Amino acid sequence: METTATSTDRLPAQPEWIALVREKVEGLRYGVVQLVVHDGRVTQIERTEKTRLPGGSERIQS
Repeated sequence: METTATSTDRLPAQPEWIALVREKVEGLRYGVVQLVVHDGRVTQIERTEKTRLPGGSERIQS
């Protein structure tokens, strides 16, 4: 009896870094997720988050 593979059986396993990127992006309102690549491999993931203050720029009085 021959079994047929489903489409998910044929997909290669996702690299671990894809899950890490997804984790860094989730919940990020404003910011940057940056990948660092060496020799064709992701070696570092950086996340910079910005905090936006309501009301735009306010003058500081001295």
